[in-house]
Amino acid sequence: MQTRTRFMAVMFTLVVLLVSTSSVLAQEISCTVCHDDTTLITGKQAGLSEAVHGTGEAYLRGTSAGCAGCHSGGAFSAMVAQGLTPDTVEVGDPNPTRQDCRTCHAVHTSYTEADWALETTAAVPLFAFENKTYDGGKGNLCANCHQPRRAIDAADPNDNIAVTSTHWGPHHGPQSAMLLGIGGASVGAGGSSFHYKMIEDSCVTCHIGPNMVHTFEAVTSGCSECHGEDFDLDSKQDEIAKLIVELGELLKAKGLLDEEGHPVVGIYPAAEASALWDFIFIAIEDGSLGVHNPPYTRDLLEAAIAALQ
Repeated sequence: MQTRTRFMAVMFTLVVLLVSTSSVLAQEISCTVCHDDTTLITGKQAGLSEAVHGTGEAYLRGTSAGCAGCHSGGAFSAMVAQGLTPDTVEVGDPNPTRQDCRTCHAVHTSYTEADWALETTAAVPLFAFENKTYDGGKGNLCANCHQPRRAIDAADPNDNIAVTSTHWGPHHGPQSAMLLGIGGASVGAGGSSFHYKMIEDSCVTCHIGPNMVHTFEAVTSGCSECHGEDFDLDSKQDEIAKLIVELGELLKAKGLLDEEGHPVVGIYPAAEASALWDFIFIAIEDGSLGVHNPPYTRDLLEAAIAALQ
């Protein structure tokens, strides 16, 4: 009886070992779907290492509750998982991280190619604007953070607006609002950009492209599909750049902008404060030199310049 018991115990142990080994082998085989001898991963990491998202220059801001959702890669994933927005994150990240593969992708949840799925592609209500939603396919992932933190305040009874700090303005990521044609101050809503309405997956199409380049630099090779081979993007951006310089000089002459390009705290006529807001919105924060929404950008700049002359 004891011999049979020992035999059964040995057989059970062997079965357990076989099942465990089989499970480990299966997992190892699934890992090779991504972790192989190609540059599938390392190529993306090389590109990301050159991008501001990947260098981690401002990740320590993630220790603050008001900044964690967008400045820490880990906190961004947690924010998305909890269905929060950057303005509703209540705690900072005690161990903030730069934005890496895990920030945007569902890494190591299935150990298959499904791990490349984006954390979210749900449409994004812009929390600074009532009833305004960004719905740009895969670009919705980006819009969770690339949206203004605030709209410009209404003028007081004396038709003045207070510039309250040297960091006054919409904050660092207003690109989604610019694409929708909202967020500026000098003129009303300008209408959604054709780049928003006509380009599938918006940000991802233009900043990653078909080759999945992860530097996030604009992929201008695709412009010719709509604009033709003779389209001169540089000249279009140069025109906007000249308007930006003109507006900046007028703001400095009026004392609203210092020599380093920071807002000067004070109370100003609403038209002048609006011109300052739009300079920050376009020149400092959007950063596309008009590409995101050419007509709206030009309208804002021309209205702001006219208000200061």
